[in-house]
Amino acid sequence: MSDDEVIPNLADFKLDAFDTYSDEEIEAARVAFQAECEFVKGVVAMEGLPDTSMTEIALAGRSNVGKSSLINALTDRKILARTSNTPGRTRELNFFNLSQELQMVDMPGYGYAKAPKTEISAWNALIRDYLRGRTQLKRVFMLIDSRHGIKSNDIEIMKMLDKSAVSYQIVLTKLDKVPKPEQQKLFDDTHETLSKRPAAHPFILATSSAKEWGLGELRAEMMRLV
Repeated sequence: MSDDEVIPNLADFKLDAFDTYSDEEIEAARVAFQAECEFVKGVVAMEGLPDTSMTEIALAGRSNVGKSSLINALTDRKILARTSNTPGRTRELNFFNLSQELQMVDMPGYGYAKAPKTEISAWNALIRDYLRGRTQLKRVFMLIDSRHGIKSNDIEIMKMLDKSAVSYQIVLTKLDKVPKPEQQKLFDDTHETLSKRPAAHPFILATSSAKEWGLGELRAEMMRLV
């Protein structure tokens, strides 16, 4: 295994940017995510939301950031969530039920300009209404492509979440695509942006679905909310 393939020790980059998880907590979360997980429904309007009080978390991010791939990796399933190389493929709120304990929501990607403007407007309205009005939503995990960092449309979503007092946490995806010498700046820049946002969780999560980096920590964080 080359140096570039070694799983990063994220705590080595910036001690105050990352939380810590015990081996026992990570293993308990791994077992929990091995339990039955099923697709519930896709929702295109608020009236179609599942009627449940189950703890809910949402995965949000720009189009093609890797939300569906991350859900599949977390649950160790290849086709639970549909993946595509075509940005904007997810056009509804997709609900997944993890063993009647946790409901995960794969949200439509935002920022894909090639979709029809009417569709973009409808998706963005659905995202806004859902994030503002779902009382059982405990946290939004906001996925950021490590290769690009936080962009202006990410900031717009953060502003909306700050205004609505919806807690959100940054999850860097595709970390394996970023050379090691550039990772420190990525973490520093992300941490600096979060320090200015009132509803942002203070700790960063960093993952690679392909390399399975950071999945244990992300599962553990999600199970803490349960």
